[in-house]
Amino acid sequence: MKVFICASEIVPFAKTGGLADVAGALPLVLEKHGIEVRIALPKYKIVKPPLDFAQGRQSHQPAGSGLASDSQSQKAASVKDDIEVSKIGKNVRVYLIKNAQYFDRDGLYGDKAGDYADNLERFSFYCRRSLDLLKEINFKPDIIHCHDWQTALIPVYLKTLYRKDNFYKDIKTLLTIHNLSFQGVFAKDEFPKLGLDWPLFNIDGLEFYHKVNILKGGVIFSDLLNTVSPTYAGEIQTKESGCGLEGVLSKRKKGLSGILNGLDYGLWDPEKDTHIYKPYSASALRDKYVNKKMLQEECRLSVQEEIPLFGMVSRLSQQKGLDLIAQSMEDLLGHCKMQIIVLGVGDARYHQLLSGLAQKYPANVSAQIKFDEGLAHKIYAGADIFLMPSRFEPCGLGQMIALRYGTLPLVFKTGGLADTVSQVNGFVFKEYTKEAFVRTVESAISAYRSKRKWMALVKKAFTYNFSWEKSAGEYIKLYQKLS
Repeated sequence: MKVFICASEIVPFAKTGGLADVAGALPLVLEKHGIEVRIALPKYKIVKPPLDFAQGRQSHQPAGSGLASDSQSQKAASVKDDIEVSKIGKNVRVYLIKNAQYFDRDGLYGDKAGDYADNLERFSFYCRRSLDLLKEINFKPDIIHCHDWQTALIPVYLKTLYRKDNFYKDIKTLLTIHNLSFQGVFAKDEFPKLGLDWPLFNIDGLEFYHKVNILKGGVIFSDLLNTVSPTYAGEIQTKESGCGLEGVLSKRKKGLSGILNGLDYGLWDPEKDTHIYKPYSASALRDKYVNKKMLQEECRLSVQEEIPLFGMVSRLSQQKGLDLIAQSMEDLLGHCKMQIIVLGVGDARYHQLLSGLAQKYPANVSAQIKFDEGLAHKIYAGADIFLMPSRFEPCGLGQMIALRYGTLPLVFKTGGLADTVSQVNGFVFKEYTKEAFVRTVESAISAYRSKRKWMALVKKAFTYNFSWEKSAGEYIKLYQKLS
């Protein structure tokens, strides 16, 4: 089986969020299952010069890439000058599409002023160039696996502009929606830039409240759809979570499934993690509390093992539950024995709130308003309870990482959080209110006081497995359904 993966960001080349982790990890597991995988990605400014197969020279190797053999170099020699070639895994070829006008910028999608005004042109170019590339390298995939709105024109183009070209005949498409909030919506007068006929701009096509909606086009034209958790697949068919596309998605419910994202246990492993203070495992839990003590010291909290330490690593936004923390944390700190460390950046109002709490309660609150990968690992390892009270969460990886480190997650019952956390392995509140959140935090604090029960919960956390092997198997089933 041959699969062509198209995504606007892929680890280790470019990343702004979880999409890049998925698009970088899934191909590696598919390769192990004997699937021939190739990838197309825009050559952004942040992507360092890759290994150039076509010219037979090595200017740089991204993490996880490797040298090509002479035969591989010869096979790749037909690529045009606007394509650079690298690879991940053993032999997953990655084609980097160059266009200085569109991609030689500091950001992937925008800057401090907002989204780039020409994003429709940028990603429609990427979609068409990816399709043309297949013919140039003579790689006819069974499936093109598209990710999010930036690639959603590929299914549209296949069934319109490319439908008469015999090379593209019988190629099927799978579109994965990582976050329905991002749909690629543009003004109506930009529609001609897509190169599509005007009849496609209607209620049964790409028209969306008199605007162009790229993701809607992908939903309609893809052969199969999936999103990143079973619960989220149901939620996006409702008015509350459908972001205006619930009707279109409901019509396609027979072809819509939910597959949890996997976790890279090579990266997230407390026994081998070089970021944390001291490695540990389920059989050496005393060392987890060495991590807690040293984390308290680094973040300038009072060193107290007997009270629970809550950790949060997140974008600081309303979606991630910061409104609940804003409403309740003062009350909780006033009557509960607890500590909290929050790491992240986001809305200025939450920066100010957390910084104010840290000044008022210096022994109990640490506000780390920054991005720090090493400290994130330390929080997963050193905290007792991981806060993830997101208003909505398509999948979420934080709760999976926390369980891997024996840190019990506290979550709102939504999306992927509902599929991975229950009262058996964490703490869950079912109503998105201050009162429900406070009760759940108090319940977690109470559970921590019973050391024997708490240690049993911690040990059980280590038994959960969210590896990519299971998730990749579900994707392979979808591929087989299409082929």
